[in-house]
Amino acid sequence: MKCPSCGMLDNKVIDSRLSANGEVTRRRRECEKCGRRYTTYERVEEALPLIVKRDGRREPYERLKLLKGLERACEKRQVASEALDALCAAIEHELVEAGDREVSSSVIGEWVMTKLRELDQVAYVRFASVYRRFDDIDEFLDELQHLTQRGRAKKEGLPSERLRISAPLTPSTPPAVVIAGPSRPMGKEDDDDPKSEP
Repeated sequence: MKCPSCGMLDNKVIDSRLSANGEVTRRRRECEKCGRRYTTYERVEEALPLIVKRDGRREPYERLKLLKGLERACEKRQVASEALDALCAAIEHELVEAGDREVSSSVIGEWVMTKLRELDQVAYVRFASVYRRFDDIDEFLDELQHLTQRGRAKKEGLPSERLRISAPLTPSTPPAVVIAGPSRPMGKEDDDDPKSEP
């Protein structure tokens, strides 16, 4: 492994550790020429499909490219680098399991957003705003509305389809959440309703 400082190929491994999921080996190396210490990662190389871009170009999958995109989305958020590595590994597992020779970048983007939404919602919105290329503020607010709906449903232990946002999300108008339930026929009132008493 070439030293990033002097380019020397001779080095020695001074520490080696296995990741928590056992898929990556982290090695600390020391250059025998300049003494610089650096870290390398070793993982099993699997046959990954080509990625088909929006413009039709095909290119090999690059873990580093995906990781950099995730790091930008998670900037100044409390998301551990190990969690991002695990997310990349999960995406790669999906790619291998799909068994296709080519996978659209849009499919990968949806996989990433699904996993990122559970990891950090702010990072998810950042990633989605770049990936989905929102044309105007309304599309962005619609996405925030959907995220708010899911969050409230999760907090109250309800399925998200039972919640609906009754008003658009604006800075001055917080969303009102309505819980959908069984409705009564018009004109009928409960016997114990105080309004029905004379």
